[in-house]
Amino acid sequence: MKNPSPVGVDAPGILSGRLSPSDYEANFSDSHPPFSDSQALIEADRCYYCYDAPCTTACPAGIDVPSFIHRIAQKNIRGAAEVILEANELGGMCARVCPTEHLCEQACVRNAQQSKPVEIGQLQRYATDLYFVDPGKPLFTRAALSGKTVAVVGSGPAGLTVAHRLSRLGHDVVLFEAKPKLGGLNEYGLASYKTTGNFAQNEIRWLLSIGGITVKLNQVLGRDFSLADLQRDYDAVFLGMGLAGVNALGIPEPEVSGIREAVDFIAELRQSDEKADVPVGRQVIVIGGGMTAVDAAVQAKKLGAREVTMVYRRGEDAMKASDVEIQWALQNGVTIRHWAAPKTILSEDHQLTGMTFAITRDENGKLVETGETFTLSADMVLKAIGQSYLPETAGQEIVLKQGRIAIDDDGQTSVPGVWAGGDCVAGGLDLTVDAVRLGKLAAFSIDKTLRAMTDTTSATAKEACHG
Repeated sequence: MKNPSPVGVDAPGILSGRLSPSDYEANFSDSHPPFSDSQALIEADRCYYCYDAPCTTACPAGIDVPSFIHRIAQKNIRGAAEVILEANELGGMCARVCPTEHLCEQACVRNAQQSKPVEIGQLQRYATDLYFVDPGKPLFTRAALSGKTVAVVGSGPAGLTVAHRLSRLGHDVVLFEAKPKLGGLNEYGLASYKTTGNFAQNEIRWLLSIGGITVKLNQVLGRDFSLADLQRDYDAVFLGMGLAGVNALGIPEPEVSGIREAVDFIAELRQSDEKADVPVGRQVIVIGGGMTAVDAAVQAKKLGAREVTMVYRRGEDAMKASDVEIQWALQNGVTIRHWAAPKTILSEDHQLTGMTFAITRDENGKLVETGETFTLSADMVLKAIGQSYLPETAGQEIVLKQGRIAIDDDGQTSVPGVWAGGDCVAGGLDLTVDAVRLGKLAAFSIDKTLRAMTDTTSATAKEACHG
């Protein structure tokens, strides 16, 4: 039930409706407004269209950056979108969430001239946004049908990439998703102000429009079906189910009201029709130093929390959040405390009242406590200290590496006929664009394997006929 009037940032407890409707609308509007036509043309003209462009090399998905920017300069938006989506089916989402300052834009040759790089991410968003408004005839069509069917488990960036690629290559795909909606972290795990206007689902609708992809929602591997079932019923299997486990604080966690996982908080916000319905504390602590921690902290502030403090056990240089994300948090009024580790959860009458932290330092590469502590008052704590792969999800026969699924250079797991990609595999970058890269590798490997199976079957049949 909505609050009839704002309760204010100073009201104690975990409450919804702290702000006015206009405040919510402003706070959760697009954090980085898109380019206008004139801005896009001006920025496109700054590109040198380099041969063997370093920006393309720096893109995990391998987007031909100068090519799509050149098409924008020519006002050929469909052509620009085609270049982007040919390399990256999720090019629209990546334009919103990629840390371009560490990837393509960092590699831009304009940096060497003491000039700011071309705003590649904004140009990529400009092209894909305009294309999705009116896609027209399909950019891509399916190849001749192979008669093979592939099971894809998980509809995050890696799974969606594999599904679309394999469908284009002529294979049928059955896409299994544990949640009620497709999209994985793109739908459930990103800050609402990064993907406004239901963009994640609009992008997925385009992706599925190629055909040949059957969707099965609310289907959980290990509960509704097993890996053995998939191996029996399909010609190949791709695992892209992400990370279902959450890491513990490493200290006693009493049953008190006010402590929750940051990923759940973000998902609630993403799925809420009205941001005013989502409750938030007056004094919020977010534990962690990654992108999830920043998204949770900033959104807590935007919901009307008076004080939001991110606490990270190491220094700023060790934080997984990008420099841009860290500055974004600070600009939005989030306080960041470094070199502090959770020590004790404080409560009264089963209600959280605060946390005590141990001051830490680096001692020859090892994190140690100094013996000093400090306490922060809080009525809400959001845990953003990472997620983990649950081995029981796919079964013990899958070999792991550093707690995640081990794969070779083609994305194959230790089990024949089973590939994997995305956050659930070892060695990834935990980025949407890297999940796309891994999905592409697996899709091409699966296609090659399936075609070899077909060729072998045909050759055997011919031999039998001539025999």
